[in-house]
Amino acid sequence: MGRAVLVWAIVAGVHGACWAAAWDPAAPDYAGRKGVTFYVSKLGDNSDGLSWPTAFTTVQKALDAIPDALGGHTVIVRPDTYMEANLSVAHPAAAGSYNLLIGDVDGKYGSGTSGRVVLDSGDPDKGMKSYDWWGNIRSYKQGWSKEHTEPTFSAIVWDRWILRNLYATGGDGALFWDATDRVEPFTILVEDCTGIGRAFGGGVGNCLSRYDEPITFRRCTLWALDWWGDTAGAYVRVENPSMPERNDVLFEDCTMVSPQCALKGSNFGFHTYTRVKVTRCRLVTLNFSQPAGTPTDGIVQSVQNGKYLHVDFEDSTLMGYKVFGVRVDKDSVGDIGYSVKGNVQAYVQHTQDVPKGMLRLGAWPVGVFDTIAEFSTGQHPGAEPVRPVLTDETLVQKDMCEVSPVVWQGRECLLACLRPASGGTSSDYWMELRDAQSGDVLARMGEGHSLACAFAGNDALYVFASRFENDNWNDVTVFKSTDLKNWEQKIVVVQDPAEHLFNSSVCAGPDGYVMAYETNDPAYPAFTVKFAKSTDLMNWTKLPDALFGKDRYTACPAIRYADGFYYLLYTEHKTPLWFFETFIARSTDLTKWDLSPLNPVLTADNLDEGIDASDPDLVEFGGKTHIYYSVGDQRTWMNIKRATYNGPMADFLKRWF
Repeated sequence: MGRAVLVWAIVAGVHGACWAAAWDPAAPDYAGRKGVTFYVSKLGDNSDGLSWPTAFTTVQKALDAIPDALGGHTVIVRPDTYMEANLSVAHPAAAGSYNLLIGDVDGKYGSGTSGRVVLDSGDPDKGMKSYDWWGNIRSYKQGWSKEHTEPTFSAIVWDRWILRNLYATGGDGALFWDATDRVEPFTILVEDCTGIGRAFGGGVGNCLSRYDEPITFRRCTLWALDWWGDTAGAYVRVENPSMPERNDVLFEDCTMVSPQCALKGSNFGFHTYTRVKVTRCRLVTLNFSQPAGTPTDGIVQSVQNGKYLHVDFEDSTLMGYKVFGVRVDKDSVGDIGYSVKGNVQAYVQHTQDVPKGMLRLGAWPVGVFDTIAEFSTGQHPGAEPVRPVLTDETLVQKDMCEVSPVVWQGRECLLACLRPASGGTSSDYWMELRDAQSGDVLARMGEGHSLACAFAGNDALYVFASRFENDNWNDVTVFKSTDLKNWEQKIVVVQDPAEHLFNSSVCAGPDGYVMAYETNDPAYPAFTVKFAKSTDLMNWTKLPDALFGKDRYTACPAIRYADGFYYLLYTEHKTPLWFFETFIARSTDLTKWDLSPLNPVLTADNLDEGIDASDPDLVEFGGKTHIYYSVGDQRTWMNIKRATYNGPMADFLKRWF
């Protein structure tokens, strides 16, 4: 059971910056200049591009039609494959009025279909056309080699454009902007795109940044296919004369993959500095060579000297031979600057170290690797029952391990268990009842107690909690109040001499009330759930024949009764991995239990969840079922999230079986 420092702070806007909305022509709150909308479809008549019937048949023709640099223009592309290389725009956009190039992947813009918008810069007859000036975005410098005889062309013309819902591939660089000889401030926003190139999946080079309008890649998959030379899933080089205090480039919810490195900065002959922020990203370098072979220099690389690159990591996972590397001055790898925030994990070759602050993974991160390729499950439609759908996963509370939801006098409330991660004195432990929406504190009770649950019945609120004493958890105590001011207190379950008691949960049954309580009874492995019964919620009788978890880790129980069954949600340790999930079981008599074939109910599958989805509790409110649970690493940090089932609790429980 993970325990974290408890500080109440309702979290809002946890997914980071939303600065682009007011500048985005597709946003409901767009406040900029209203430009022209052009359409691209191979079914159009290629006349004026102002409607789907008159749509341009190529993307480049629509980009050429942009009339001015005042911004607010939109190009909407029908799903199809467009064999077009070296795209350029007629004009940049403007501050407060970005231009938008978007694929109508779901048909919401009226294209009449759905699917991918593929921009393929390869040779239509011969396939991949990879050379260092050939790709999806036009950029070219005269003199790069003897073949580069054309006049220099800078991708800086794409300044303040948004690209969304595109699949770019077939050449050297995919979603990559090289400003060449125009080292000027530059902003590009790329969302929900796939970029696959020989050299780069995405990135920027030879430009400056705007800290209030950063270069941003959001929810993108960026692949490089080569291991030789200048290549990376994402490559960045901003020409700062010294390391800036703020980030030049943001990667949010992205996947970056390459045989050589996932993220690279700087280049040969350059002595400029770049700062990058990586949030909720997966960085995968496919080279896991033996040390005596040809291992990659690092998942994250600075080409010539480590000091030219700084990366701020947050809630991200890295996979590859080793984390950091420098391709020229290898002794300067320690000069790569970095910071770590939240859950940052690394899976590396077993002889390699993991930088301080990152959690080393010993087991293959299946979920992370699944994001770079779709693996067949071998199942066909209808092969297994339909799982109840949980939606609206929301971060509710940071730095807290347990909450218990309850409906009190028509309000959805949360019983917050406040305590340190470990140790302390009795004054460091207590519970607070808070309004689930506003966070207002309605009551405080139970100093010296925690690991609590709340139950409303008989016109009173009952709080069941364990007592922290002698650096351990003891007994189960009830706190009862009808007015949230005056509290009656009584020990209701006394632990056996060899055990300690932890989390508890109470529900109404067909003939009274049932409590499930967690014990570390040494007769059973790890944690086990025992049960007690009551007719009045104040006097309890243990049920010695009722037990769950004789042969497995069963912690943090939440018990409910519906349609003739007791349902138990609990934390399961996915041994031998350091990984914790929420399972569900049911019983008619509290002695014989059936596990759901659809388990787990909750698993840590988002980057902000670490290796843990535990400590479940649930409540029905407004016709919906809210499930509260803990996420974290079960060692140093825990947060509270909530998910919603759009239906009554009885239906949610029944559908797992």
